[in-house]
Amino acid sequence: MRETDMANPDYIVECDNLVKIYKTRDIEVLALQGLELSVRRGELMAIIGNSGSGKSTFLNMLGALDRPNAGRLFVDGKNLFKMSEKELVEYKRSTVGFVWQNNARNLLPWLPAWQNVQTPMLFGSAKDRKKRAMELLELVGMEHKAHSRLSQLSGGEQQRIAIAIALANNPKLLLADEPTGSVDSKTAGYIFDVFRRLNRELGLTIIIVTHDRALAQRVNRVVAIRDGKTASEMVMTEDFRRRLEQSGGFQDMTQDASGSQEEFAVLDRAGRVQISRALLEKAGVEGRRVRMYAEDEKIIIEKE
Repeated sequence: MRETDMANPDYIVECDNLVKIYKTRDIEVLALQGLELSVRRGELMAIIGNSGSGKSTFLNMLGALDRPNAGRLFVDGKNLFKMSEKELVEYKRSTVGFVWQNNARNLLPWLPAWQNVQTPMLFGSAKDRKKRAMELLELVGMEHKAHSRLSQLSGGEQQRIAIAIALANNPKLLLADEPTGSVDSKTAGYIFDVFRRLNRELGLTIIIVTHDRALAQRVNRVVAIRDGKTASEMVMTEDFRRRLEQSGGFQDMTQDASGSQEEFAVLDRAGRVQISRALLEKAGVEGRRVRMYAEDEKIIIEKE
């Protein structure tokens, strides 16, 4: 991350030392504690973490639904710290699309699917908007449900229509908050296939927040957030990527996903790294002190 106040054109998201504090009369919660993360244009990635780790807070920052307290945040070259309320409204309309876990936030129950999709559209005649809505429904495999209402759709069908709605104004960044949280594993796999298709065919940047680590293994990069900071990254191996492409998608994947990703610890700008409690317990580490030394191009951490 660069020190200047200019965005790097290779990245659609750049955040540096991002801090978010929620205050009430009695308590103060530090949701983000210096988060550092960059997302390349056209990337498909997932963010994982335990409840309270800060992952949904970060997604809300990217969607301009909440403001950071400190740090640096650029999305598509726009400095979200310096944007007015009017500029933020335009940003939410044209730069980002949002898919919620709760389908009631995505769909109007009294409208058929195609009218739901065209509702957020800003430009064009009624004929053009309907044409665009039908194209988007076809893109997510839901053209046959164009005239169905919310009560006539399964959870997975509702979520695919919600994705079409999020694409209505051609966003550059698609944000999905637990998009498979209310569907079964088979449907979740299909929804992830839709995301991969959008990423591959449209070059759309997609960031997915999920608790489902099995599904998170199926994206190109996974960032784990712990205690409001980036703790580790997992990158899909080339071998698994080839197997996935040859199988035709997650719906046809019968192989075990173990070994699909290689995990890396993440150093912050001060050279600090988080070590998970599981690894510390596996090494028998207790207390707050460890021995650390370099050996044969390795850094060794041992219990005291």
